[in-house]
Amino acid sequence: MIGTARSDLHGSGFLGPEIHSADGRCRISPLSFSKDRIERRGAMSLERAKRYLAGYGRDGDVLEFETSSATVELAAQAVGCEPERIAKTLSFAVGDRVALVVCAGDTRIANPKFKTRFGCKAKMLSADEAEKRIGHAVGGVCPFGVKDECDVYLDESLRRFDMVYPACGSSNSAIALTPDELAAIVPKSEWVDVCKLPEGGTPPVSIGLSRAAVG
Repeated sequence: MIGTARSDLHGSGFLGPEIHSADGRCRISPLSFSKDRIERRGAMSLERAKRYLAGYGRDGDVLEFETSSATVELAAQAVGCEPERIAKTLSFAVGDRVALVVCAGDTRIANPKFKTRFGCKAKMLSADEAEKRIGHAVGGVCPFGVKDECDVYLDESLRRFDMVYPACGSSNSAIALTPDELAAIVPKSEWVDVCKLPEGGTPPVSIGLSRAAVG
């Protein structure tokens, strides 16, 4: 994924210092972090996410893989699901806050919708900014255990599925949750409609909770 324009980043899978996005596509500069540094910081971020999930009794449900799950395709292969069920987390600067948009793996940010909702153009954080302001390492940004300046938004595209798979802080982790479970585990999150589906994609549908014990 180095040096390419991508829109399939699982957990804002940034592996370079510069990322520019107008519609969810990311242009990534050459790798700036050593493998050891990424692994160390990924382990710390994973533990941060697990501690958060422990508050909801879900830390034991975190999936850890021997291979990378940093992109939507890799995550889908590791989990064994369709790529669109991977819940990627994209991070944007909105004023002095960070907006984390969790959306289906096959979507892109719709600029007009984003500007209407947030009052500004979609400007993704760089890798360095993301780690500093969110609290998670590159490759595994997720909505669990983030810093106070972050606001979490769940895109309606997730509602198409009975189960989705967000990252858990590292580039080789995920957790299986229904969209409503995800919302319950991140109680301050807000549902938004800021993404666009691929041509021929299935429109969002409402689903109910499948696990009443969440929270």
